[in-house]
Amino acid sequence: MSEKQPLVSILMGSQSDYETLKEASLVLDKFGIAHEMRVISAHRTPEAARQFALTAEERGVKIVIAGAGKAAHLAGVLASTTLLPVIGVPMKTSDLGGLDSLLSTVQMPGGIPVATVAIGQAGAKNAALLAVAILALDRPELRAKLAAYREAMTRAVEKSDAEVQAIPRPGAGN
Repeated sequence: MSEKQPLVSILMGSQSDYETLKEASLVLDKFGIAHEMRVISAHRTPEAARQFALTAEERGVKIVIAGAGKAAHLAGVLASTTLLPVIGVPMKTSDLGGLDSLLSTVQMPGGIPVATVAIGQAGAKNAALLAVAILALDRPELRAKLAAYREAMTRAVEKSDAEVQAIPRPGAGN
């Protein structure tokens, strides 16, 4: 993580969410975006969650990524207390595989939006990429990095396609 003022805050409901949410941190590092990671629970430390949300913007934070499992109210609690965009990452759980987290995160009442991504590590990665896209709206250099990232993904798929097409198939007349 950069030592500059964080533009993105990654919050997790418990330390057990770190392995999933570090994917978001890795993406933000790749794009050179200063960020922080914190453990704050909507249920066990509600006042800390409230204070974090109330002060994030004045500290220079632009976007909040919040991951939590089971009841997964962290993103919603933060969204209800700040005007910053909040991206919720539902955690995979042992009970319902993360479906409980997904529904708790995505089913916000009208008027308090939480952008919600996929369950688990793919969601953490996509949350960071969504944060990059939001920040790139007024940062041309970041927009160029995002375009290059997507172009590299396209080239990787094209290379994989060519490799698969080159594999001899039994019964294909090769």
